[in-house]
Amino acid sequence: MKAFITLTLRWLLCVVLLSGIGYAQSSAPADPEPKTGSQPAKPADQQAQPAKPFLDIYGFAMMDAGYDFNQVHPDWFDVVRPTKLPSRANEFGADGNTYFSVRQTRFGAKSEVPTDIGTLKTIFEFELFGTGTDAGQTTFRLRHAYGELDQFGAGQTWSPFMDIDVFPNSVEYWGPNGMVFFRNVQFRWMPLKGDSRITIALERPGASADGGVYRDRIELQDIQPHFPMPDISGEARLGRKWGYVEAAAILRRIKWVDNGTDQFDLSGDVWGWGVNFSSNLKVAKKDVLKLQLVYGEGIQNYMNDAPEDVGAKPNPGNAATPVTGEALPLIGVVAFYDHYWNDNFSSTIGYSMLDIDNSASQADDAFRTGQYVVTNLLYYPVDDVMLGGEFQFGHRKNFRDGWKVADYRLQFSFRYNFSFRLGGN
Repeated sequence: MKAFITLTLRWLLCVVLLSGIGYAQSSAPADPEPKTGSQPAKPADQQAQPAKPFLDIYGFAMMDAGYDFNQVHPDWFDVVRPTKLPSRANEFGADGNTYFSVRQTRFGAKSEVPTDIGTLKTIFEFELFGTGTDAGQTTFRLRHAYGELDQFGAGQTWSPFMDIDVFPNSVEYWGPNGMVFFRNVQFRWMPLKGDSRITIALERPGASADGGVYRDRIELQDIQPHFPMPDISGEARLGRKWGYVEAAAILRRIKWVDNGTDQFDLSGDVWGWGVNFSSNLKVAKKDVLKLQLVYGEGIQNYMNDAPEDVGAKPNPGNAATPVTGEALPLIGVVAFYDHYWNDNFSSTIGYSMLDIDNSASQADDAFRTGQYVVTNLLYYPVDDVMLGGEFQFGHRKNFRDGWKVADYRLQFSFRYNFSFRLGGN
């Protein structure tokens, strides 16, 4: 009998232990939330799973089709850029052109890998919108090639001087002309990250110049740009439940060297600088008011749609350097309102402007002021699918020949997103 009782007690103990193990194995994945009964909840650090490396592959296929009631430079047939509107009558042929494009199509990959000193993040992304020597073409174009670890990052990505969150929910590719918009090669330090953040960067320098009325002079053909220091930029953002406010600044040195052997020495240099104030204000549950004001000199290549950074001007009283350059002042404005009617429909409406203070020796037909307006109605029938129509307006004003021109467009776009994650929790 004693042996039987002992055996029975051992069997009951084994059943209790096995039941407890089985309960833990079956219930933990299905019910990760803390229990609210008599048993105390586990500490949060015991519940959370350690982060695992992952790779996101994402992008979209997109088609734009529209009608341009006026005319634009043929390399920019599917976007609204006031600087590319005609500077004289019929410069780009006849008004009224239909266009189709898939150049907004995009592909990218992002990864995160936990390390002992922080999370290693990388991004590689390209699209099909050709610029530079590929302007007007449907071809591969690098957008981002960037990585960061803890507080430091390096590669090509958004300049800290710009605020990508100001870009409206529109389908026109190029976007507000008065917006700071530049992806640049850089090394950055981010001592504060998150909704509120601080970023400081050293960026790849570069600039362009307008010779104006002197552009065809042979004396200018031997001038080469010279950039002895990187551009220095920084941003500071204060994030709150109602949105955020941000201030950014940039400082740059622009030089040019005269390598000619004539009697003139046309070498020179200027400082470029700028300040950029931006904000997103949450007006309703999803609606957002997007604002930006930028002012500076010699920062045109950081703007979304602007001409040269430096303009020629006479230098009277100096026989060796009769012509010099000056950093052109500018002011840019962005104001857009993104509204969501419901889960299936959204609209945006807004205005942007860029104004250049031209130098005395720029040509009469040099770009002076550009304006940009869009409004749309977009439809999201299911997740990852968007289609809609948009009205677009662009306006150009020249320096001092009295020329003004407006452009009106209707565009219809179709976008199909895709994404896939490998790894992760």
